[in-house]
Amino acid sequence: MELRWTDEERAFRQEVRDFINRELPQETRDRMIRGKSPTKAQLVEWQQKLNARGWAAPEWPKEYGGPGWTMAQRYIFREELMQAPAPSPLGFNINMCGPVIIAFGTEEQKRRFLPRMLNLDDWWCQGFSEPGAGSDLASLKTRAVLEGDHWVVNGQKTWTTLAQHADWIFLLVRTDPNAKKQEGISFLLCDMKTPGITVRPIITIEGGHEVNEVFFDDVKVPAENLVGQVNRGWDCAKYLLGNERFGQARVGASRERIRRLKRIAGETMQDGRPLIQDPTFRQSVTEIEVELQALEMTVMRVIANEKKRGNKPDPATSVLKIKGTEIQQGVSELLMKAAGPYAWIDGDPEGEEGSNQWDLAPDWAYGLAGTYFNWRKQSIYGGSNEIQRNIMAKAFLGL
Repeated sequence: MELRWTDEERAFRQEVRDFINRELPQETRDRMIRGKSPTKAQLVEWQQKLNARGWAAPEWPKEYGGPGWTMAQRYIFREELMQAPAPSPLGFNINMCGPVIIAFGTEEQKRRFLPRMLNLDDWWCQGFSEPGAGSDLASLKTRAVLEGDHWVVNGQKTWTTLAQHADWIFLLVRTDPNAKKQEGISFLLCDMKTPGITVRPIITIEGGHEVNEVFFDDVKVPAENLVGQVNRGWDCAKYLLGNERFGQARVGASRERIRRLKRIAGETMQDGRPLIQDPTFRQSVTEIEVELQALEMTVMRVIANEKKRGNKPDPATSVLKIKGTEIQQGVSELLMKAAGPYAWIDGDPEGEEGSNQWDLAPDWAYGLAGTYFNWRKQSIYGGSNEIQRNIMAKAFLGL
């Protein structure tokens, strides 16, 4: 098994890097370097540039608008985006709902939805989690009853990321309450402008508005918006979550954060010297860099085994999910330590136009506490790390 990049793959990496340097707006890059998420307008602008280049959907086959890349090229592309840093294509469109429609949807659904997903003409969100169904997703209770040519949906979804921006939502609903948990679920596509949908913000601990509650009160969804077979939506959900977990390794994102960490630790003074020169702190940084290198080697093993497995899901993606999220959380903790009391500064370093407020901290300090708190969720979504350990125990140990 070859665990090194070929000459062609290294040339592809340089091609991607050159494209990002040439096309990424500096304002977007600067915002992300400060640790802030791109605005909706910035993400739409960037994804449309990627789509014009044929790169908006790295994992999609050519016949549906993807580039037809190998797994190695897909990994290199996403790593370069995260290291730049540049926005990744919207995951709800490209990594979640789009692949499900390609795998399970009708030809009409593919023609109708996929091109608009690629160009981010429609912004999608995910309606999976409920107040009583998170990691145990199959316990969901949102009901859908077929009445004529519509499904009538009633229930509630929660932790719905960026639903405030969304034009459409893909959701799991219970269509047979008498079947076993996983066997009575269906996968629907719903226009967010449909009467009966209410979106309420959930303000997270750092004061941000990223997630929402979504309520469905007698919402009518056209019958043709069912993806796959009735009561077989769990097949779609498993397929979607497998795609999500591979992407959660986020080696490039962690590498970019470590670069930022070293810069901050080089500017922060402790006992008369830069913090990065403190042996204990430097050891912590080195340990997490070693873990990141080991994670990247595991990613490369998964890539090398791709042809052997075909389209079968690789249980090693659970390893990537666990270690990737643990490393991201570890880096956020070290960033908090490096910034010291500055880490708790809230607000926007750019301030409001015309503001005469004093600068309370260096620009790099703003948002660190928010990121730290926000990233606690990394080990929960996409199937909690505890669930991933159960998956590995069955797949690797036969338990």
